Amino acid sequence: MAFLMADVDPRHPHPASDAAIVARLRAAGCVFAEDEARLLIDAATSPGHLESMVADRELGLPLEPILGWVQFAGLRLDIDPGVFVPRVRTELLVIEAVALAGMAPVVVDLCCGCGAVGTAVATTLLRRGVTARLYASDIETAAVVCARRNVGRVGGDVFEGDLFSALPPRLRGTVDLLVVNAPYVPTDAIAMMPPEARDFEPLVALDGGGDGLDVHRRIALGARDWLAPGGHLLIESSREQSAATAALFAAVELQARIVRSDDLDATVVVATAA
Repeated sequence: MAFLMADVDPRHPHPASDAAIVARLRAAGCVFAEDEARLLIDAATSPGHLESMVADRELGLPLEPILGWVQFAGLRLDIDPGVFVPRVRTELLVIEAVALAGMAPVVVDLCCGCGAVGTAVATTLLRRGVTARLYASDIETAAVVCARRNVGRVGGDVFEGDLFSALPPRLRGTVDLLVVNAPYVPTDAIAMMPPEARDFEPLVALDGGGDGLDVHRRIALGARDWLAPGGHLLIESSREQSAATAALFAAVELQARIVRSDDLDATVVVATAA
């Protein structure tokens, strides 16, 4: 429960008023300063806590880890400092994966971060009477710790390691839906990203190498071994890179197509095993 602004503890500094918080956030470059101020006030447990959160946001820390949660695909998911924050555009992965799901699918969320995509897919399917067997993996320890809380709520398992090597060997050849939000930002473009991503999210979750496709290439090389017959790999890309990403999967004899959502400003490559 949020504290009342009138309940001031003289032992801790406090931002004095809602307007003062908005002004500080706006001065720090927050475009939606009013909305962010309201969220921070609602989340605060004391004036000192509020001051700490506002100060962190002024330093450029992403809002979601400060709050401890992120809204994604209609779910409120845990998010910790130092973990990649899922973007709204990534909801296209969820939409497309759910549309392709059969009964009792085996779902793997590769490069899972906080586990947002896999958790959203499994939750959406469960609401439709379909129970997915969900597995997720990430190379970052902080992401795995966070993902275990989210994925665990839908009965899934999370493993730490590099791409497919993290997964239990028994899953080889059984995966119906392989959902991936791997890094695809070209190395030279990292410097042009917003500071809250560039400075506070793990580089391994952003940097896709010289052309942005280094991790996509590695996934393409291993995907066929893990997909079940008729299984689908869905991977986020950019509008500019999607044709090259699709070609990587076509080269390993997966049937690849590109899905675009202008509403979400999102692009997904779907690659299907014969």
